Amino acid sequence: MFPTGGSFRGSRGACFAKALMKNLPVTSGLSEPHKLPPAPSTWNGRSTGVYDQQEKNTFRHAPVKPKVSPKTLIDKYMQGEMHAVSLLHQLAQILQFHLEIKETVTTGNISGFYFAFCVVIDGVEYKTGMGIKKKDARLKAAQLALQDLLPNLECLKSALPEASDVPPPLPVKEEPSISDIHPCRTIHERKNSVNLQILHAVRDQLTKLMNSHLEFSACAGTTAAFIIQTSSTCEVVALGTGNFNSKESASSSGRTVHDSHAVVTARRSLMRFLYRHLLLFFSKTATLTEKSIFQQNSSSGLLSLKSGITLHLYVNQLPKGAAQIPSKLRLNPLSISAWQVNNEISLHLSVEGKVFSVFSSPFDHCASKLVSMSTTDKITQWQVLGYQGALLSHFIEPIYVQSILIGDSWCSDIRGMEISVSQRVEGITSLLPMLYCMMRPHISLVPSVATNSTDSGHLTYGINWSEGDSSLEVVDGLEGKTTEESPFKSGSALASRLCKAAMLHRFKLVAKEAQRQDLLATSSYREAKRMAKPYQEAKNVLRAYLLQQGFGSWLVKLSVSDNFSM
Repeated sequence: MFPTGGSFRGSRGACFAKALMKNLPVTSGLSEPHKLPPAPSTWNGRSTGVYDQQEKNTFRHAPVKPKVSPKTLIDKYMQGEMHAVSLLHQLAQILQFHLEIKETVTTGNISGFYFAFCVVIDGVEYKTGMGIKKKDARLKAAQLALQDLLPNLECLKSALPEASDVPPPLPVKEEPSISDIHPCRTIHERKNSVNLQILHAVRDQLTKLMNSHLEFSACAGTTAAFIIQTSSTCEVVALGTGNFNSKESASSSGRTVHDSHAVVTARRSLMRFLYRHLLLFFSKTATLTEKSIFQQNSSSGLLSLKSGITLHLYVNQLPKGAAQIPSKLRLNPLSISAWQVNNEISLHLSVEGKVFSVFSSPFDHCASKLVSMSTTDKITQWQVLGYQGALLSHFIEPIYVQSILIGDSWCSDIRGMEISVSQRVEGITSLLPMLYCMMRPHISLVPSVATNSTDSGHLTYGINWSEGDSSLEVVDGLEGKTTEESPFKSGSALASRLCKAAMLHRFKLVAKEAQRQDLLATSSYREAKRMAKPYQEAKNVLRAYLLQQGFGSWLVKLSVSDNFSM
């Protein structure tokens, strides 16, 4: 089902085709390439902008006619005849992207004195390279970035400009091809093709599930799904629907689902899928291990996704929260703070399906109603911490979504989503521990796979499913429990297979198979999460960063909700 291969590097770096997408014109037809913003003013060699850029490491290459083809340059690099930094600069000239090699800080438990640099291409940061000398750190950063970029160039051969030192003969007059005039347009069309593959996969899986359970078809309007893409397939691996928070107070047993919004439900279904594949990997049978999407990464000591596997998210509705800000709002890139745009891009709280800015919430936080962060804010968090969560981070590297497809037929502007998910946390990567970063997803509007139903009979219901399930589960979002009529029920207590207690049970199973006695000895769900030190460090950095930037305080969970054991 999934290919094997070398180490997966996309967990921190971005797909090269995605990086090039940032230079596309926003209107259809042929137009001038996107113009890059002017460099910030400097004084005595120092940037005066809020986000410091070292001018000597920043390169905004003007488009040039290549004298050497990218393929020739790459071949020279692969044969050891070209420096990694030099290759990046030449590719930036030919392919017209914004390249920066900036100094950052060493992170993680690194002893001794090291310099650290990272490559930034069109705003996307790649893995940090370290060295005792600055030039060594820059070289290492360039090499790490090229590990991400070069495999993806293979699929863009038709879009790359070719070298030409002599004028061509005078042929019979013919129209130039689109790829000759604007190579990025070809990449854009390829991206649209990938989006269609993802849409077809989501629609097919949703149709299959709904045809088997027509009585719950009204739930489909809020669909969210995670899709795994390989070189040959697009497969939906997790799906969820829903639009509510539980009205119950925080559960002390871990058997109540507190947030049943579609994306949150789909993400917890994704976690179940990841646990399944961890069990495959740690099985004693070679054929089962081969079926797993994971492989051992010797550099981190953790598992990573196999080479060529990427994760994507489809949502049928624009997530609640800051993503729904009015399109007229604009941010000053040198001073991004919530007060400049009122409360619109602040963090938001969700109560029984309604959202409020953390600066203007009209309810008492101490009241009995359960409160959670908005879906938009959770996506922002996952694009920094990864979608695997704290427990899974004991076993695997952070897993990020490469693209978010929004199928909301009522939505015409995704600026709010882009600001919320990417711009609010721009510049945080250098502050994070090793393996963590701000992964900027490509966000696009696509056709909807399902229409919102006017049937209010199952208004509070949500369904969940992940690859390998024999049937779907139906959860009442307000109750936080499985419904009596659900095709799948775990027992008479009606605790959902997505609840925290169920996740802790899976965690213990994997810890046993992985022979992790330290994890098996944990006394509670809370302790198991706290033991994921790098994850907790990254989470603390993220929340402090959001507060410092003026977006408000992240809601602190009641300890009772996590202080349970099996």
